Amino acid sequence: MAGETAAQFSPIIYMLGFGLLVSIPALVISRLISPRRRYNPVKFLPMECGQVPSGEGRTHFMMQYYAYILMFVVFDVMAIFLYVWGVSLFSLPRSATLPIIGFLAIMFAAMGYSLYLAGRKGIW
Repeated sequence: MAGETAAQFSPIIYMLGFGLLVSIPALVISRLISPRRRYNPVKFLPMECGQVPSGEGRTHFMMQYYAYILMFVVFDVMAIFLYVWGVSLFSLPRSATLPIIGFLAIMFAAMGYSLYLAGRKGIW
């Protein structure tokens, strides 16, 4: 039983080992060959596309697409979890439908809130 469980998780362990085997030397080598920090006042100047900015820097940005960004984030998260749930739907017990209904309720509440914000033009 224990050997069977270890065999199920062996691809994950191999992937973790490969990730560590590749990432740790990459971090160490980049640390060794990177240039040393010297203070450069130009580095801390605000830039606009590589040029020194002209004019006032503090302006009011219109957030007219904020609600659509929220809807994208909600749909993105919902699609990830719904895909996994849909793929394993027939192998799950019937009691597993209650958590997904709760998840969908939370996601649709967030979607409703973002639609509500999309209708409120006065906040921008």
